[in-house]
Amino acid sequence: MYDVVIIGGGVSGAATARELSRYQARICVLEKEEDVCCGTSKANSAIVHAGYDAKTGSLKAKLNVRGNERMEQLSKDLDFPFERRGSLVICLDEEDMPALRELYDRGVANGVKGLQILSREETLAMEPNVSDQVKASLYAPTAGIVCPFHLNIALAENAYANGVDFKFNTEVTEIRKMDGGYELVTKQGIYKTRCVVNAAGVYADRFHNMVSDAKIHITPRRGDYCLLDKSAGSHVSRTIFNLPNQYGKGVLVTPTVHGNLLVGPTAIDIEDKEGTNTTREGLDQVMEKAGQNVKNLPMRQVITSFAGLRAHEEGSEFIIGEAEDAPGFIDCAGIESPGLTSCPAIGEMVAQILKEKLGLEEKETFHATRKGLLNPNTLSKEEHAALIKENPAYGNVICRCEMITEGEIIDAIRRPLGARSLDGVKRRTRAGMGRCQSGFCTPRTMEILARECGVSMFEITKSGGKSQIVVGTNKDAW
Repeated sequence: MYDVVIIGGGVSGAATARELSRYQARICVLEKEEDVCCGTSKANSAIVHAGYDAKTGSLKAKLNVRGNERMEQLSKDLDFPFERRGSLVICLDEEDMPALRELYDRGVANGVKGLQILSREETLAMEPNVSDQVKASLYAPTAGIVCPFHLNIALAENAYANGVDFKFNTEVTEIRKMDGGYELVTKQGIYKTRCVVNAAGVYADRFHNMVSDAKIHITPRRGDYCLLDKSAGSHVSRTIFNLPNQYGKGVLVTPTVHGNLLVGPTAIDIEDKEGTNTTREGLDQVMEKAGQNVKNLPMRQVITSFAGLRAHEEGSEFIIGEAEDAPGFIDCAGIESPGLTSCPAIGEMVAQILKEKLGLEEKETFHATRKGLLNPNTLSKEEHAALIKENPAYGNVICRCEMITEGEIIDAIRRPLGARSLDGVKRRTRAGMGRCQSGFCTPRTMEILARECGVSMFEITKSGGKSQIVVGTNKDAW
């Protein structure tokens, strides 16, 4: 019998788990995939938004600003990449100036610090590759960029270190009310709990509607992206936005914390909650719209494209709180942009609700910090040489594009909640994220996974489930 079961291991679920791990309680995270960060949290713009876009007084606005404020210290405590680069919203037409000023006024009302409306000359001085048609821009110095994988993994690892259970490949198929709580039926058995946190992304409406008569509807909103090589990473220094419309902030151009350039997303409402396929039309739209705000984009440097799904709720607002007709069932639904930015504040809010409901007491043994993977590239030549002498695996480069060593991959596998698939290794180490997109390092990474996990190559998958890489009948050959 758990005190709290959290459905979903994305950033909202992991942030909630980490905040709840401060208290004396039995907590469990159920995740249907083989790892954390397998849904919306893995495929997004990786932006820490300043907070000027959401409607003043909304939960989105409040949690956006609070999450932004917390991100820098959190990155230091949990050792994940974050850079406060700033952002620009580009105005290309004098007729749109009132909309730009409205955005400024809203940001000030929301509590965003340092906002400025810049002239054409000031904008081009700051970002020379912005369109020559620019009339003005809204500059937000508090905006930033983050690695969503490392953020999600760091939150989960810290929660695990503080006593939270994580159950993977455990899909919830039914929720039943019972005296004093809920039964969660999964393919791995039944879990009983006093309270449920519904942090299931695009599936959050299904779980809510199992226990409540006040139905909600989540629409998967697909966003297509193009990722450019590191040779294009300095084309802009800040995140470049369009003026927002009813579908969000439009196609952006942004550097990443790892030195690439990211362009996207589209905003296409679909019904398929697993519809993460890219389309020719979507990618053409990305390229066309990105070029409106940023000139001379080196689109020949695209190394991969991908699509992610945002959990769009009809009211365009976060739904966070206890369902009125389902005591102990806490929704964390409709978490679309700025959900990544807001996740530290979302975790705080949900944990506070449960602290008061369950009368939770803080524990003295909570560990607020976590150390990430060792990055040999941050060491001096002398330190690097000493490391290789002590552990030769750190001198064996597996991924040549990103210069990732066998030692880093082994560490990623052996860590708490360690990698069990190629994508799991990729999210933790970046092995396979470079220019060749795993073309060179896949076989060696698979060999290391098989050896470390004590399984055959036939059991190694790209991303869990039935995504095996090696198939056939002659398994004895391996």
